[in-house]
Order: sequence, then C-alpha cells, then structure tokens
Amino acid sequence: MSGEVTAEILTSHILDLASSGKRLDGRTADEYRPISVEPGFVVTADGSALAHIGDTAVLSGIKLEPGKPFPDTPNAGVLTTNAELVPLSSPMFEPGPPQPGAIEVSRVVDRAIRAAETIDLTRLCVTPGEKSWVCYTDIHVLDHGGNLIDAALLAAVTALLHATVPAKRFGIAEADYALEVGHVPIECTFVRLGDTIVVDPTVDEERAGQGRLTVATDEAGRVVAMQKGLVGAFSPDDVKDVVRRAFRHGERMRAIARGTGR
Repeated sequence: MSGEVTAEILTSHILDLASSGKRLDGRTADEYRPISVEPGFVVTADGSALAHIGDTAVLSGIKLEPGKPFPDTPNAGVLTTNAELVPLSSPMFEPGPPQPGAIEVSRVVDRAIRAAETIDLTRLCVTPGEKSWVCYTDIHVLDHGGNLIDAALLAAVTALLHATVPAKRFGIAEADYALEVGHVPIECTFVRLGDTIVVDPTVDEERAGQGRLTVATDEAGRVVAMQKGLVGAFSPDDVKDVVRRAFRHGERMRAIARGTGR
C-alpha cells in the first residue's frame, strides 16, 4: 500500500475518532502529553534546557557575548533566535539551508519572547552605542513527535530562566550574574480535527489538521502573541475558547519551567 493511501486512511481514522471525542493515544481533546524539562542540560552553555512533550524533545542553549548594539537601538542589547530541525529527529527533515518549518519555529518563539518582554534588552546595554550583550537563543529539535512550537518555547524560556551573564569572563564586571527575566511566556498549540479542537497535536494529528492556532500567554494575564497555521478556519467563539484553554495550560507549564510544578 502506498504511503499516500496509508496517510489518507490514517487521517480519516483520526477525524472519525475526533468526532466522537477520542484520540489515537487515548487523550482527551484538552489534554497534553507528559511534560518535563531538564535545565542545565549543556554545561558549556550560559543557559540551557531540554524539554520533552510526549515523544517530542527540544534542546535550547543560550550564549551571551559582547557585541555592538544596532544603530536604531543604541541603548539596548540584542536578542537573536535560531531553530534547527536536526535531520536525525525526523525523516521529514533534510540537511541543508533552514527549512520553512525551522524558520516558523524560530520566528514564533522569538515573537513570544519579545512581545512578553521576557528580557529587558536595555538591561543588556554596557556602553550606549558601543557595547552591549548579544543573547543567542538556539533551538535544536532532537525528536519530532509533533507540536514543536510549544516544546521549543518551553525549552527556550527555561534556558533563559537559568542563564548566567558571563561578565567576569569578558572583563566587564568582577563577577558573573544571573540573567534578569521579567515575564515567562508559554505557547499552547491547538489543531482543528473536524468540529473538535485538540491541544498538543501529534505529528499524525498535525497532518490531519484543518487549521492550527498557537496562543502565547504570560503570567500577567496577557495574550502576547498568536500564530495561525495550516489551511482551515476558526470562528470568533473558537478563538475565545482556545485562549481560555491556553491560559489554563500556560499556568501549569510556567510552573514546570520555573521548577515549581509538574
């Protein structure tokens, strides 16, 4: 049986299950797979974390080094986010230039971090117009089991929460100090399967999805970012319901990132 036919049969099965409130792995529509985070996973990084959401594993590393601020923001540091879809993590990924999926993950994660003002970039300024800290946030997908965006941001914010500014190493201060983190955004991704909207989609559910919506919230009760993906539509009532669910899940995942929940 060809791969296309097999995929079509699986998609039909997933949609049939969703219509009766069921999923392939036995979860409810509003249930995440098991979530865990391991901060400090890479000891040579200035901050790092390995995040698991079910079979999905994403590693984020933070590197801070002195650089020159942008001309239009002379009193601020620089934040740059990059995502890599490691070919060994999925047969869908290939080596070479960044793929559209990698670009989407990096942009959506970067947008949430910036919009939530996770880092006050003005605090990363050393000498206005001359020197500032550049914060590199690298994301590596190690296992792709679906829902890369949520796992990527969870890994990134956990790494930032445990990052250290290496001021002593570069002769900028007499001692290193913890990176100051203001807000902790969490992204929750939902996929439409017929009339049902499920959270934390697997790879197969993403393939069967008829619209994807990612909502980023923070602990201040704000929706800081939103991303629409796949082909499909959400009604205003759908969006309101998804946002309510995102706040609920976000509270739990923030506690996991901070090391105070599970």
